[in-house]
Amino acid sequence: MTRLRPLVFLPGSLSDGQVWGKQVAALHDVADIHVPHILGPDTLEAMAEAVIAHAPETFALAGFSMGGRVALEVYRRIPDRIDRLALISSSIHPVAQGEAEKRKPMLDLAVSQGMAALAEAWLPRIVHPSRLEDAAFMGLLRDMALRQSPGDYVREVQALLTRPPADDVARRIHCPTLVIAGDVDPLSTPQRNAEILNLIPQARGVTFKNCSHFPMLEYPERMNAELRDWLLAA
Repeated sequence: MTRLRPLVFLPGSLSDGQVWGKQVAALHDVADIHVPHILGPDTLEAMAEAVIAHAPETFALAGFSMGGRVALEVYRRIPDRIDRLALISSSIHPVAQGEAEKRKPMLDLAVSQGMAALAEAWLPRIVHPSRLEDAAFMGLLRDMALRQSPGDYVREVQALLTRPPADDVARRIHCPTLVIAGDVDPLSTPQRNAEILNLIPQARGVTFKNCSHFPMLEYPERMNAELRDWLLAA
């Protein structure tokens, strides 16, 4: 009987375990999958500690978007327990000048009008235009956002605005690493993914064409195949 590899999936901002639902269903034959709850802390460091508290002894780690940054913080603390790493639609750039001001309108919207208003304003900006009329696709994203509270979102934004530098961690990564992003993702842009690949020379980069911020939902079959190869590679 094939031994299942422990695998931890980390969701991103405004998402939860459902963002990985198609991968959980497709990879259960090769992986013992855990999707920890990381809502609550207001720093990436505290999110990482929450993941570590319930993580297997050794495991593969895949982080989506903000979850990719959390994954790097987990790696910073326990590099010898992570046997492979995947960063999906993520980035490592430091807090930019004016970033807090750019985030403020969405933050104010969530606090003043609620998560439904935030979802309506924000989600269309980070999905491929071809998906905007896909009611099931947009509904899944909206439902994930609505399962969070304005307070949850405030803490997520606070965590991102106080994020520590990640380039030092990236340079030390020595396990098999997979970097996946969409070619028209406005958040995890091709330039930002090139930065990751420059810092992790042994990483394998994959770009999904005609894809925005949610490759695991936009092209689940391809994502499943890439992750399966990553998990099973020697």
